[in-house]
Amino acid sequence: MSSIHEQAMSYVYQQVLQRLLSYFSRAERTALQLLIQRLIVAAGGIERIASFKVMVAFSGGKDSAYTLAFLRAAQLSIAGRSPATFNLRIANMRHAGMTPAVMNNIQRTYSALFLHDDPRVELLVIDNQYVQIFEPELPFSQAGREQNRSDMLVSGHLSAGDARTTFCNSCYLGIAGFFSRAAAWGSGVDALISGDSRKEQKQYITWLMRLAPHGAKHFNDHGNQSFNGVLRTLDSVGQVYYQELYGDGGEVNGRMIRPLGFPNKAIVPAYITISDLVHSRVDEHWSLLTEFLGFRFDDLAFSFSESDCANPLLMAHMRGLKAQYLQGRDYADGIAEYLELAKALMRRKQMPQRLIEQALAAYAGESRLQARRELAAAFAQEGFGLNEAQLVCLLFSPFVNEGRDLETFLRRCHPGMLVALPDLHKALSGTPAPEQVVQWLVDISGLSIKGLQSLYLKQRVDFDLQDSIIARVRAADPDKRLVSTLDPVTGESVREIISGR
Repeated sequence: MSSIHEQAMSYVYQQVLQRLLSYFSRAERTALQLLIQRLIVAAGGIERIASFKVMVAFSGGKDSAYTLAFLRAAQLSIAGRSPATFNLRIANMRHAGMTPAVMNNIQRTYSALFLHDDPRVELLVIDNQYVQIFEPELPFSQAGREQNRSDMLVSGHLSAGDARTTFCNSCYLGIAGFFSRAAAWGSGVDALISGDSRKEQKQYITWLMRLAPHGAKHFNDHGNQSFNGVLRTLDSVGQVYYQELYGDGGEVNGRMIRPLGFPNKAIVPAYITISDLVHSRVDEHWSLLTEFLGFRFDDLAFSFSESDCANPLLMAHMRGLKAQYLQGRDYADGIAEYLELAKALMRRKQMPQRLIEQALAAYAGESRLQARRELAAAFAQEGFGLNEAQLVCLLFSPFVNEGRDLETFLRRCHPGMLVALPDLHKALSGTPAPEQVVQWLVDISGLSIKGLQSLYLKQRVDFDLQDSIIARVRAADPDKRLVSTLDPVTGESVREIISGR
């Protein structure tokens, strides 16, 4: 880089910093100075700051965007007063729940903070088991999409469409692999930054230890060694979970089970929490989000805005389908129930009242409700490759328990197939059956015949019992919401707790 170009870029970065600081209150400016001191101490002094690399997970949601803006302000502030500054790695976990609007929020945030082409910044995307450099138009990989689709279908059929089991668990349990791959990539990182509160961390540890295999390490603090232990324990739980979904073996539906860790670092990365510095109500930094970072609330995300694995619009749709097809009520009845729960959840998440009203208004009236139904159906098709008939099939869960409820499903939804019931059982049990019967099963479920035959031999999860890891994941949380931000109906993802929300 020529000296002229370097001077020009330095000027640009200073302009970005000054504009960013103009949105900070006096309290936030004080918190920024404390953050700078904390990072310098963690690096071992200002003379070592240039070789110090930190990583933050960025979900594309409003809270993690605010945390990222604070870290960028610290990075540029140090650069303005010292010969060098720390390096920043920003990692994003890609999954089917990330709509185009969420990806656009990520891109606008990166652009506003001038992160592209800054040699001190690394922008990573962890897609399935692969690490890639972030690009604005980077598509979701086919392997990742198929994995998300398979996890959703299998867990949904085993749980009769239980919201968190169907949409949240697989994504959440993939956090261990996400952090390990993101932190170990290239030359690794020296520290992991979290904006989550101590209360959230404690709730998360409580949840995890209720699920941990017998004899697993108990965590007495949230330091770096403890964090590494958390990842290993979470990975162990995940392995048991996927084995229950897909069966035993060294490879679980494409996931190679292997120990997690940080092979490129002799010392496990430090775990630095900054929740005491960045914890504030969204209204207090609304202008920073919407004016400077260009944050837009996702119409598909029901104004929750987070890139959770469970898309709230799709969750509302599933609630409506359940009311219509399983309970013999109106689609609108299920939506109304969802809206009541969603309203309470948004208030717990301290969403501004105007956004709550905006989200609820989107469903007001028959025409708007129909438009939302069509929007949800389009997202299900685009994100998971599933049509309404396949979603309804998942809610009935007709193939488990050796097809115990298959006849009921046919009578309710496909009476013309009742004549083929014996052949359907033959195909599901693995005995020869007409090809058209096999094809109908594949088409109506979205699963392969091998996957259907596997489900046929499995039992539907009984959430009142604790003989299943799937049931324990749902029941382990003390307040029955799977840590503070997960609602049993809306499916708001507990993944926020570790990824910066």
